[in-house]
Amino acid sequence: MSDKLLALVDGSIYSKSVCDHAAWLADRAGWGIEILHVIGRRDIGHLDLSGSIALGARSALLAELSELDETQARLSREKGRAILEEAEAIVRQHGVSSVNSRLMSGDLVETLVEAEAGAAIVVVGKRGEAADFAKMHLGSNVERVVRSSSRPVLVASRAFQPIQSVLVAFDAGPSVMKAIDHICGNRAFAGLDIRLLTAGNENAEVRAKLESVSARLRGAGHSVVAEVKPGQPEQVIADEVEKSGADLLVMGAYGHSRIRNLFIGSTTSEMIRSCKIPVLLFR
Repeated sequence: MSDKLLALVDGSIYSKSVCDHAAWLADRAGWGIEILHVIGRRDIGHLDLSGSIALGARSALLAELSELDETQARLSREKGRAILEEAEAIVRQHGVSSVNSRLMSGDLVETLVEAEAGAAIVVVGKRGEAADFAKMHLGSNVERVVRSSSRPVLVASRAFQPIQSVLVAFDAGPSVMKAIDHICGNRAFAGLDIRLLTAGNENAEVRAKLESVSARLRGAGHSVVAEVKPGQPEQVIADEVEKSGADLLVMGAYGHSRIRNLFIGSTTSEMIRSCKIPVLLFR
């Protein structure tokens, strides 16, 4: 069993929320926290001397660009260390004592594959540094993180609030069954109220699956309500999030290919974008 979670921070307004959510999970589950900041390749700098440039001018420009790149890389590292120090301070204020931080360089997804080894959950912010300028725009890295991670991913909302009730978007698929396993076997979810919601038409098979999962959750000590509501999943789930006052949405993630999502949209992306509460995703 993993004994830590991985929190991804980038210095945006969502970084504090990532730390708050990570600390809440770690405290309840008894985990440590590893905080990761990745310096992207565009922040490291690179030389481009394409085009027709005289040899002497090219040499002088090469030297100047090399110096600028070194300066940019140094500043990016200093900024990264400052982001990590601030994040670690926030986590420790919550009483988490087992905290480690890492500064890495490269592509976020490639780095994540290495960094998430041994982690139970990955925590990431809904949006990045441009959040204030595009409030309904989903952060460009969120889908990449969720699709590439082999761990459950908690997408933190802008502001943290203690989690007492959980809404599970239940479609009986393998991803959401992983979520049920996680809720039943993880101390972080002990004692939380669970609402199972299936979008679509009710029939005997759907009701039987809901009752079976409800019984299992009750056996794990949870208060459970299960219901079926007609309509499209995006609208049904969004309405229930708004009406029920749930503090956390749990659902399966990206059940279709990127190409299919390009043409018909993605329930996962729509829920992350529209819901004002954190979303815990399982693949």
